[in-house]
Amino acid sequence: MADQELQPPFPDQPQDMPGTTDAMTPRPDHGEESYKGSGRLAGKRAVITGGDSGIGRAVAIAFAREGADVLISYLCEDKDAQDTARYVEQAGRKAVLFPGDISRAEHCRAMIAKAVEAFGRIDILVNNAAHQDTFKSIDEISDEEWEQTFATNIHAMFYLTKAAVPHMKEGASIINTTSVQADNPSQELLAYATTKGAIQNFTGGLAQLLADKGIRANSVAPGPIWTPLIPATLPSEKVQHFGEQVPMKRPGQPKECAPIYVMLASDEASYVSGANVAVTGGKPII
Repeated sequence: MADQELQPPFPDQPQDMPGTTDAMTPRPDHGEESYKGSGRLAGKRAVITGGDSGIGRAVAIAFAREGADVLISYLCEDKDAQDTARYVEQAGRKAVLFPGDISRAEHCRAMIAKAVEAFGRIDILVNNAAHQDTFKSIDEISDEEWEQTFATNIHAMFYLTKAAVPHMKEGASIINTTSVQADNPSQELLAYATTKGAIQNFTGGLAQLLADKGIRANSVAPGPIWTPLIPATLPSEKVQHFGEQVPMKRPGQPKECAPIYVMLASDEASYVSGANVAVTGGKPII
């Protein structure tokens, strides 16, 4: 799909959480036909949470075409995850699927153990999976919803990073997906935006904490990106006009995020740690 085709307004397309790629109109572009690798991640082993669809799928495709094996973590979206694995394998790389709930510490530890069993080590950890929902007032946000959002979006990053670091060598890279919401929170996304601010802070501290090990930590702050999370969690009016609020007047494709993750994962970014990179269609972050 040409990027100019991704122009709002979009048709009404409600989905149940967590959403699926096939049900989206227009269909997101993850770089399936366009991303060309050049060996920038040759021989590396990566773990990507939320790797079944959206930004995670685009990153998995790009990593594989750059030469990396990939463990694809996802909640329950088997069809999307299998499609992503197929693209990884078509690139000649190994794909490992690992379903389950990353909000649970034991699941995170099991995921890292599986990656080490499959790959022998971990060179790249992409903490990308997220939970969000929209609410019109704070009274509507249940204790359980608040706790689930934090457990999925920020607690899991701690569990996964803590488990992965002993299996990472000098030159390894941790990349955390935050959001433009960290700096410009929307009132209806209070819980989600709060966790994204925490991720940004976590990444900055982590970069300093791991510097003596030669492990880098950075974050990527996407703006409005066209993924299944959007029709599955936003009101129809927001979906129809999604992306209009940024200077480029459209949402981004998942494929437009992937090159940033490749750069941060590569040895070319050896002096980049503690950075937060905006992919926001022209909307500045502070």
